[in-house]
Amino acid sequence: MSDRVRFGLLGFGLFGAHHARAIQNAPHAELVAVTANSEASRNAAREEFPGVDVLDNYRQVLERDDVDVVDVVLPNLLHYEAAMAALSAGKHVLLEKPMALTWSQCDDLVRTARDANLTLAIGHELRLSSLWGGVKQLIMDGAIGRVQHVLVELSRFPYRPGSGGWRYDISRVGSWILEEPIHFFDLAQWYLEQSGDPVSVYARANSRDPEHPELRDNFSSIVNYADGAYAVISQTLAAFGHHQSAKITGEKGCIWASWSASDARSDRPVFWLRWGLGDQVQEMTFDKPAGELLELADEIEAIANCITDGGQPPCTAEDGRWSTRLCLASEASIERDGPVRIADLLEAP
Repeated sequence: MSDRVRFGLLGFGLFGAHHARAIQNAPHAELVAVTANSEASRNAAREEFPGVDVLDNYRQVLERDDVDVVDVVLPNLLHYEAAMAALSAGKHVLLEKPMALTWSQCDDLVRTARDANLTLAIGHELRLSSLWGGVKQLIMDGAIGRVQHVLVELSRFPYRPGSGGWRYDISRVGSWILEEPIHFFDLAQWYLEQSGDPVSVYARANSRDPEHPELRDNFSSIVNYADGAYAVISQTLAAFGHHQSAKITGEKGCIWASWSASDARSDRPVFWLRWGLGDQVQEMTFDKPAGELLELADEIEAIANCITDGGQPPCTAEDGRWSTRLCLASEASIERDGPVRIADLLEAP
């Protein structure tokens, strides 16, 4: 057996190619197979990764004995089907967000992975960030006391259409809230860990295209917790560049983090992290830059080590289920034009 954890990659679009490079470069991972839907993508994979088997059907990967982890980087609609098939085949899974498009599908995946004693990791790579992880470390160190309020904002250029335009097809994407705001729900949950599970959501959204109101160009959601803490997640896709900030307020002060660049995958961002109260302000220094591709590389290595050592992945299936739930609860709130209780949605048939 190889001394590296062997990955089979499902999907070789723009981000799938980044996953392939991250696997290939990880010290304890090995890319052994790739599947892609189009001949053009398969040819691109063969050219960039000679020696790696390139296939046209993801089920061929599940049949292989030399694959330990299946990395699912497919359009949202296919996440549940592919992940369930991989778990049923006895494979560990790294599943890009969102883990599924419905509450029940998330529950099925969590249960299947648990019953089979397999790792199901969800691709919330921001947890590996020196910047956003630095915020979490300050919270854990008690720098601002108990967290009471989290605000995560993103202003960026419109989404790219994706392979075959799937990101602009609501039947395949599921919801634009599941595309990027899902990462910010995950961060908020992570930062508000002491507050337990959220209890209600109130969301608003609108679209620049009146013929497609389901495409949420502008979106905001308030997530409430039983202890009085709350989070605000807000995004606009009608801007320029990629500018994300997080402000976390506690009983003893505030943490303020910012990341800005022309694109989420830029290798030349401007970012900083400060915390304090009043005129007493400190700034964190970083030995390592922050950026999506750097965090993806760390995520792949963390998953490989998790499989080898039997530890927990950076974002568990239970964590991924909650970020998906909050997106779907926000969709329900928008459709109902009012707040929704999480318990009511969980009890719904």
